[in-house]
Amino acid sequence: MDIKKYETMSKLSLPEDERVLITEKINQLVSGFGALETIDTSVVEPLFTVLDITNIMREDIQNKTVSREELLSNAPEQYDGYFQAPKAIQ
Repeated sequence: MDIKKYETMSKLSLPEDERVLITEKINQLVSGFGALETIDTSVVEPLFTVLDITNIMREDIQNKTVSREELLSNAPEQYDGYFQAPKAIQ
């Protein structure tokens, strides 16, 4: 593996001893992943998650709704079916 290409892309300048060390580490990673490619996974069903949980969300139950008129009945000021508030910018 040529680490100099990646040095140029990332705009780094590494000393030669670090280049050698990083190259060794990368080669170890690549060979480790290469070993995974030899495993036969043709009979393994793909997983969507490794967690053993299903749906943790609550039920979607409709609650009683309040009409606009009921909400606006307690408003100190209203205009055209909306709450009216003082201007924030003069």
